[in-house]
Amino acid sequence: MDGSKVMELVVIALLGGVCSILANRGIAVFNDGLRPIVPEFLEGKIGKKEIAATSFALSFGLVIGFGIPVSIGASIILVHSILLATDIIGSWSPEGTKGMIISGAVGAIYGVGIVLGLQAVVDLFAKLPINFLDSLSMVGSPVVIAFSIFPAVAIAHQHNFKKGAIAFLATMLTLFTVKKFGTFNIGNGTSFTLSAEGMSLLVGMIFMIVFAIQVKSDGNDSNQSLMSIFLERVQRIKKNWILLSLTGGLVSAATSLLMIAGDPISLNLLSEGKFSEAALAAFARGIGFIPLVFSTAIVTGVYSPAGTTFVFVVGILLRGNPIVAFVAGAAVMFVEIMLLSGMAKGLDRFPGVREMGEHIRTSMNKVLEVALLIGGAMASESIAPGIGYFWVIGLSLLNKTAKKPIVDLAVGPVAAISLGIIVNILYLVGLFTPVG
Repeated sequence: MDGSKVMELVVIALLGGVCSILANRGIAVFNDGLRPIVPEFLEGKIGKKEIAATSFALSFGLVIGFGIPVSIGASIILVHSILLATDIIGSWSPEGTKGMIISGAVGAIYGVGIVLGLQAVVDLFAKLPINFLDSLSMVGSPVVIAFSIFPAVAIAHQHNFKKGAIAFLATMLTLFTVKKFGTFNIGNGTSFTLSAEGMSLLVGMIFMIVFAIQVKSDGNDSNQSLMSIFLERVQRIKKNWILLSLTGGLVSAATSLLMIAGDPISLNLLSEGKFSEAALAAFARGIGFIPLVFSTAIVTGVYSPAGTTFVFVVGILLRGNPIVAFVAGAAVMFVEIMLLSGMAKGLDRFPGVREMGEHIRTSMNKVLEVALLIGGAMASESIAPGIGYFWVIGLSLLNKTAKKPIVDLAVGPVAAISLGIIVNILYLVGLFTPVG
């Protein structure tokens, strides 16, 4: 095993171990839904069994149904596969020093296991009678172009249809213009091509921010009032700045090694080598997460191991330099923690910007649901022409009637993977013949 592979495994082991310890001590959890429940446990209102069961119920389905399926189609792991699992590991481990040791060890082993295990899955695909891994990579193909739509959708949700339509048309015009005129000759036979997707996304984001700033404040210093009420909980986060900064550094280092990505959009962009676009996508996501992470941190005293997710941007920008990325990521996390109280007041000055975060997350989710469903349909049709669309449409609609449906984001990837397995079984019994 070469040195670079050893470094990758060490970084991912440390990330898994430290994040499990943070979850075990109730300092930080990745699942937004679990964060408000942690104080209930810390204050003795619920027991260890309840927090463990809740963590498992909230996170396990996302790990199996979303994190791992999205990761299989690329060589990069969606961070949900690791950090949602460390939430479970930390909450299931006992309290005290013993629990910290157990959670740290199990988290580290899991981190290494997911890296090696994912590669084992890729190797297994190569041995199948019908290797559908290439088709599976099509799942993420609509994501890149679809992502540039989200600012227009967010504007429509936050303001009105008219403003959303204006932003959408401006985004589309940018897309056409840059595709047509976006290549520049800079001499000596060298040319530079602007990313049409990246530029259209940038235009959409400018519209989104301008419209949000125009929303007037009602003068109520609501977040600042919240700060005075929950000052003790904010101080609890600040007290653990060393561990949280360490985690931020590890996330940036792992991202710089192209081992993890913070969301399916940047994951697909990174796997295609579109690093600038991936950084922009991660930056946009970070803007959306500032209000959520900061407000829940103020209320609960529990942070996220990835902070507001800007540590992913640092990792992408410093790709191939894990040590520098570690230092920069740790610094970004430290600054976030120190700005926690001040940011609450700043957000309240521009209520539209504060509210924008919720609409960004909603629109991103909607765009991803549609893009991954279309991608799943394309991949499935590539695996089994004439049957793929039937499979995905049927599975998607039936899933909505299930007692425990899988999350909409996961329907496309899960449909493609399951169809690939089915056609291999049918091939072995003589009921399926691959085209070409």
